[in-house]
Amino acid sequence: MKKIEVVENVLQANDAVAATNRQRLGRAGLLAVNLMSSPGSGKTTLLEKSIPALGPDLPCAVLVGDLQTTRDAERLGPLAVQAVQINTGTGCHLSAPQVSRGLDALDLDGLAFVFIENVGNMVCPAAFDLGEHVRVVLLSVPEGDDKVAKYPTLFQRADAVLITKMDLADLMEFNLERVRQDLARLNSRAPVILHSSKTGQGMTQWLNWLRQQRFPVTSGPA
Repeated sequence: MKKIEVVENVLQANDAVAATNRQRLGRAGLLAVNLMSSPGSGKTTLLEKSIPALGPDLPCAVLVGDLQTTRDAERLGPLAVQAVQINTGTGCHLSAPQVSRGLDALDLDGLAFVFIENVGNMVCPAAFDLGEHVRVVLLSVPEGDDKVAKYPTLFQRADAVLITKMDLADLMEFNLERVRQDLARLNSRAPVILHSSKTGQGMTQWLNWLRQQRFPVTSGPA
């Protein structure tokens, strides 16, 4: 019972900060996008391709979560965007207080998007609200077509699912229909976008989806 109470208290405290984060971002007219996946699924590469494609009219900033190093944030350096590295040490996910401190380090004025690149993990991040407006889950082809069924919570809570590295689908004998069926059973509302940063497949669909998500934020009450 004590363990359950401790976990509930941690989540309640996190959710309170997450609500504050969401209100803060909403007042600024920003859309916060929480990117979640296992390590190596292509989150940073997706940002490297997406941010320039969104263009100067939709400026972006990035909060990058990793256990150690600043390598992913450094990769975004050539894009000339604000990028804040958040190292979690032994933590397997970002928390709302960490995101709050990351937002403090950003100049939010004039931004359209804040991308939150969560720690690479298919379990822990699903339980923690960061104050984001939408959750995007990436599943890369090399990970295999059984991951949706094995890690259902992550996919149940997704607002969109990107199947990345689709250029490898034939080589890896990836069963896309199996993935679609598992997703339809768990979360039929989330669009499934087939994506390849190498070939550009799915990029237009992904960018259009992002732009559409901004409308409820920018048109809502101040």
